[in-house]
Amino acid sequence: MRHSILLIISGSIAAYKSLDLIRRLQEHDIAVRCILTKGGAQFITPLSVASLSNNPVYEELFSLKDEAEMGHIRLSREADLVVVAPASADLIAKMANGQTDDLASATLLAANKKILVAPAMNTQMWQHPATQRNLSHIREDGAIIIEPGAGLLACGETGSGRMAEVETILAAISKHLYTGALHGTKALVTSGPTYEAIDPVRFIGNHSSGKQGHAIAAALARHGANVTLISGPTALPDPKGVTVKHITSAEEMLAACEAALPCDIAVCAAAVADWKVSEPTARKLKKAKDGEAPELRLIENPDILAHIAQHPKDRPNLVIGFAAETENVLENAAAKLKRKACDWIVANDVSEGKAFNATENSVTLVTAKSQQNWPLQSKEAIAEQLVQNIITHRSAK
Repeated sequence: MRHSILLIISGSIAAYKSLDLIRRLQEHDIAVRCILTKGGAQFITPLSVASLSNNPVYEELFSLKDEAEMGHIRLSREADLVVVAPASADLIAKMANGQTDDLASATLLAANKKILVAPAMNTQMWQHPATQRNLSHIREDGAIIIEPGAGLLACGETGSGRMAEVETILAAISKHLYTGALHGTKALVTSGPTYEAIDPVRFIGNHSSGKQGHAIAAALARHGANVTLISGPTALPDPKGVTVKHITSAEEMLAACEAALPCDIAVCAAAVADWKVSEPTARKLKKAKDGEAPELRLIENPDILAHIAQHPKDRPNLVIGFAAETENVLENAAAKLKRKACDWIVANDVSEGKAFNATENSVTLVTAKSQQNWPLQSKEAIAEQLVQNIITHRSAK
């Protein structure tokens, strides 16, 4: 069943973030209806909201057309969750006092679903005793507050009051939306590159950003799994609701994976270096006076995917690997599936700068019996599609 969100956008410069939130919700196949207050419409347009949500935008409490088609009662009743983002000090005050002088406040009072509130305002307004009293009131009434962040505000002041980032709001929505199809399931995900030391300064590495692995870990957690993410060196923040172990080398990743077993699902999305220097030097290698380059003897790194897929004692029920190829992508992926003894391979073409460090990718899910070609889409959407396949697979089992 497709979930549905009622998103209420009130008057704050942070309203621009709501457009990204709508887009992200759509990527996760969540339907979005929106109420845009008069204050919110000062910062973003109804057309932009309607275009992204693929639904009409509701603005007026006494609109004959809107009340006839949907109405403030049905707007809240037909949603699985109500989200107010951004929530201005004014709208929070109306919620606390039960005022209903516009569509947003009337709908909130009529709502019989959980309400998530993401405040956004000047730091002095946020810290004012009146605002804090109002927040206490709506908490007592059952609202969930997604705490604002701190930093430079649009007004030029610095402090608390910035609306939470879209990723944080999305995680909160997912927590309250999903019934937890993977509840009780233990998952292991590897992500990012590994760095293999040459000397204390230099290393062998690759261009993996970790975006896909981190997105998969977050998607598994959203659906209720208990996730351990083994991450190589990346610039990414740790996903919400995930246990993260940071490592550098392939040997360290293998040890961390071994410690995370047994588990039900393993997704090996990391780009593990195939080779390492046999004897890294304790001191920085210096250039030779004659310009001759040093000789480096390479040896093979442990094969983490094969180790997990062929584990004699704690093999997960489902082992998924990734194949980053520059030629003969599907043939090489099928061969890797058989050679490593894993269950699925997610194959992608990384030639000519594709996939690595990009925000979008197109992949093929390869199994022993089938191949699914997925179109170009965001890595978050790929992660969600992969997890949906995992849920279907486990249900069939």
